[in-house]
Amino acid sequence: MGRPSKYAPEVRERAVRMVLYGQSRHESQWAAIRSIAEKFDCSPETLRGWVGRSECDTGGRPGPTTEERERMKDLDRENRELRRANEILRKASAYFAQAELDRRPK
Repeated sequence: MGRPSKYAPEVRERAVRMVLYGQSRHESQWAAIRSIAEKFDCSPETLRGWVGRSECDTGGRPGPTTEERERMKDLDRENRELRRANEILRKASAYFAQAELDRRPK
């Protein structure tokens, strides 16, 4: 499980809205991000990540949406659990097969 964010979701959404709204007043999106990051006391890279995720979620940038990323994480976790269970069953099967071969016939 990831570390909880020190920024509330409302703060992140507001910062992203300010970047998207204010980028026309700056020479580039990066300049807008640097300017607004200071106001929210976060690093420009953090804010850039929030903006990129927001653009993916709204379809403005190619890439998986947040829901798709969560679904993939859940599927990966389930896949790992199933592989682990299969490995345990395979080893148990081999153990019991060997025990059957080692048993003396009546």
